Amino acid sequence: MTPALVTTDLPFPLRVRGKVRDVYDLGDALLMVATDRVSAFDVVMPQPVPRKGEVLTLISAWWFARTADLVPNHLISVDPGEIAARYPALAPLRDAWARRSMLVRKLDPFPVECVVRGYISGSAWKEYRERGTLAGEPLPAGLRESDRLDPPVFSPATKAETGHDENIPFGRMGEIVGAEVAGTLRAHALALYGRGREVAAGAGIIIADTKFEFGRDGDATIRVMDEVLTPDSSRFWPADTYQPGRGQPSLDKQPLRDWLEELVGRGEWNKAYPAPDLPPEVIDATSARYQDAFRRLTGMTLDEFPLRAEEGR
Repeated sequence: MTPALVTTDLPFPLRVRGKVRDVYDLGDALLMVATDRVSAFDVVMPQPVPRKGEVLTLISAWWFARTADLVPNHLISVDPGEIAARYPALAPLRDAWARRSMLVRKLDPFPVECVVRGYISGSAWKEYRERGTLAGEPLPAGLRESDRLDPPVFSPATKAETGHDENIPFGRMGEIVGAEVAGTLRAHALALYGRGREVAAGAGIIIADTKFEFGRDGDATIRVMDEVLTPDSSRFWPADTYQPGRGQPSLDKQPLRDWLEELVGRGEWNKAYPAPDLPPEVIDATSARYQDAFRRLTGMTLDEFPLRAEEGR
């Protein structure tokens, strides 16, 4: 097992250090390094989850290869040998970034999250239960928690620098990015989700909802960017335990969230920084959950994944 990675220090300008990713400017491209940092309730935990960064990077690469015929993407390569050959300064530090990094094109990102909901859950269920709407727009009456939505619902959101993203109506998205671009992004997001839902179903996984980010390259081509259809950007539910009318178990950081909720219930944490130290059993269970999602979806373990075969388009 590769050592858990909390942070990076590579010999290129650091463009952003997010909750999970460290993004470096290589001049003609970006290097997106998915660390093993883990957040819950918008708070980064003190301890990392081993191999989580590998899961996020390699699942995204796997999906990029299977959706490039639908929507162009920003991935250039996840092959450490190719990346080190192009940027020799990275070679001595290969252990810090290999298998968890994507070499990607530089894009001008659109300032919206493109959320697609195929099942009603989370914040969408909360709003629907209270008002019968999603982002202020009505949904059919009589839906239960976790019910399937046919057709899936496109539900854009603003990108929040801190805290939670805010669901917005499609009309508001058009005001932000322009009506024509909004229509294109909606079509792209629905096509990607449709492909993802179909492929995942064959692996016994329900993708309940997901979010995509898009940007425009120097040739004005719109590309999907960041991570795609991962356990962090999506709700993965095991199909064999699905039962509408209640919340569903998730193939992600649910063991971590469950443990934290127990602390909140006992008044031992208030969902604010600093987060409590994680016990080893919670860390191990969360790492196992991410790796199980990877194995179920791809049919391979992390160590079996062929990096060169999944280079971007």
